[in-house]
Amino acid sequence: MRASLIQIAVDEDESVESRRRRVASLVRDQAGADLVVLPELWTTGAFAYEDFGREAEPLEGPTYEAMAKAASDAGVWLHAGSIPERAASDSGSAASEGPLYNTSLVFSPSGDLVAAYRKIHLFGFDKGEAVLMGAGRELVTVRLPETTLGVATCYDLRFPELFRGLVDAGAETLVVPAGWPERRRAHWTLLAQARAVENQAFVLACGTAGTHAGVPQAGHSIVVDPWGEVLAQAGAGEEILTVDFDPAKVATTREQFPALKDRLLGLEPPRRP
Repeated sequence: MRASLIQIAVDEDESVESRRRRVASLVRDQAGADLVVLPELWTTGAFAYEDFGREAEPLEGPTYEAMAKAASDAGVWLHAGSIPERAASDSGSAASEGPLYNTSLVFSPSGDLVAAYRKIHLFGFDKGEAVLMGAGRELVTVRLPETTLGVATCYDLRFPELFRGLVDAGAETLVVPAGWPERRRAHWTLLAQARAVENQAFVLACGTAGTHAGVPQAGHSIVVDPWGEVLAQAGAGEEILTVDFDPAKVATTREQFPALKDRLLGLEPPRRP
C-alpha cells in the first residue's frame, strides 16, 4: 500500500482560496498512491484562532467540493485533513450562527465523503480552540480495501484511550493530521511511536510546515510501523512524504506478540470489593 502525506506550508500571505487550489493540485499529483493525507486546519493554520470564525465553512463547503474532486481526479482515498466547520444551529437558523468544530473529511477514490470526524480533544486549555470550538463525541473508522483507518487529530495524540477505542473498533492504521508546534516536536515523534507500539498498528501522522499566527510548526510528518520503527519522516519545510507499507504486518505483529490479548483494564466495569 502506498501513502502520501502532504506536509503543507501555511503562508499567511497566501489566501485560503489560493491555498485550496494549490493543495487540490498537489493531491491530483499523487495519482498512483492508495491513500493521501493532509494536515490539520491547513486552510487557516491551527494557531490562527482569529481566523476560525471568518474562514469557517459548512461541511459541504468549498474545501469539501475541491477535495472531493481532487480525490476523484487522482483516484485515491483522501484524508483531507481538517477544516473549521460551521455547523447548523440546534434551532435550525442560519449555518453562520451555529457552533464551530475542527472536522476531518475522508473521501473515497470516487470523490464520495465516507467519513467526517469532529476532533474530540481540543487544545488550548482556557483559550483558542478549547473555547472557540465544540468537541466531537464519536470515534471514527474507515474501511479501505487494504486496511481499516482509525481517525484522530493532533492533540488527540496525547490521549491513548482514544486510540484503544479505535483499535477495538477494528483500526489497523491510525491517521493523525496535525498542526503541531516546533517547540514540542520531540513529543510529536515520541507519541507517534508510542501509539504505534502500544496498539500494534501503523501510524501515519501528517503535520504542517510554516508559521501559524507567529507559532513555528514542527513539520516532520512521520510514518511508524507496528513495532515502532520509523519508516519515513519529513523535514521541516513543505514536503510530500511517500512510503510503501504492508498492512498485513499488523496482523502478523499481533499474532507474533499478542500483547493486546493480555489487556485487563478498561474491558469491563471494575469489580466491587
